[in-house]
Amino acid sequence: MSIAYLDPSTGQTFPLDRPRWCGPDRAPLLLTPLDGIGRADIDTATRSLWRYRAALPMQTDAPITMGEGCTPLIPRRIHGADVHLKCEWFMPTGSFKDRGASVMLSFLKAQGVTHVLEDSSGNGGAAVSAYAAAGGMRATIMAPDSTSPAKTVQMRAHGAAVELIPGNRQATSDAAVARSAEIFYASHNWHPFFLHGTKTLAYELWEDLGFRAPDNIVIPCGAGSNVLGCEIGFSELLRAGQIDRMPRIFAAQPENCGPIAAAFLAGSDTLLPADIRPTIAEGTAIAQPLRLRAVLGVLRETFGGAVHLSEAEIARATLDLAGMGIYVEPTAAQAAAALAKLLGSGAIAPEQTTVLVLTGSGLKATPRIADLLGIGL
Repeated sequence: MSIAYLDPSTGQTFPLDRPRWCGPDRAPLLLTPLDGIGRADIDTATRSLWRYRAALPMQTDAPITMGEGCTPLIPRRIHGADVHLKCEWFMPTGSFKDRGASVMLSFLKAQGVTHVLEDSSGNGGAAVSAYAAAGGMRATIMAPDSTSPAKTVQMRAHGAAVELIPGNRQATSDAAVARSAEIFYASHNWHPFFLHGTKTLAYELWEDLGFRAPDNIVIPCGAGSNVLGCEIGFSELLRAGQIDRMPRIFAAQPENCGPIAAAFLAGSDTLLPADIRPTIAEGTAIAQPLRLRAVLGVLRETFGGAVHLSEAEIARATLDLAGMGIYVEPTAAQAAAALAKLLGSGAIAPEQTTVLVLTGSGLKATPRIADLLGIGL
């Protein structure tokens, strides 16, 4: 099967023989649908997401890999329900972004790219910096000047050139697009290869759960790469006859910056006017998500939903998880906070198989968590 870049708004396709990050009219691209794989196609000798290499759009003999993927799925009882915690911070750079960075940079390197540009509020930049270093590539990272130092220090330690941009997250994205004429824009929000890295989460959950899909997946959501990746991966498994239904996908966002949840809850397909405010869940603070319609489509088509969370609810979930030994950043804790609301509304039943995707390590947010505890550093 021939795989190509796809502009979903027009149906136009472009071959993979040269790198692209957008369509001719600066439209975000996907890839043409893949057939999916079965159990026999898993490379069980490989202890990383590359065990699912047969499901990826390109093949390479030299992937940039540091053992990303194969993260723990652990049972816990939370808010009166038995759930599964997918511990995505068990990655080389401490967040789920390593899945996308490994696949995206492996394929961009195979296409001849040697220097990449990324914009990020933290975790994406850290992942791209690390995998660029591991692959012998240069990286330039643009980040909001409010980004946690723990994340920008990590980027610089990997050798990336870091530029801090005044203003909000959108200002950083705009600055990166403007710079894309000079450096190849390997954006985790724009590039479809990144989504095919995050889709390995779906394959991994399928394998973790005895080759079946969960009933529900609750995901902290900023631009929506994990939401879209899960939809891509489980859709492939459905086409391959490996599962008989899609899981319901729920997005968790902060009230202070939650445009996807706001649009979903209002039944809208477009951004709504909003007062954007700072949030402790900085990893999901994206005021103008590029793939808004696509993410909303996944939430609706899987009969999932979206949840808005107050700062107090996010803070409480962060400390509650830490109290049971699960140390994640507030962005990740939104999944647990959302679970309480979804159980309370009846959207999720306690007896169903529910996965909470915990996206980033608490070590990424030490100053913020210290504030929650009321202690100084």
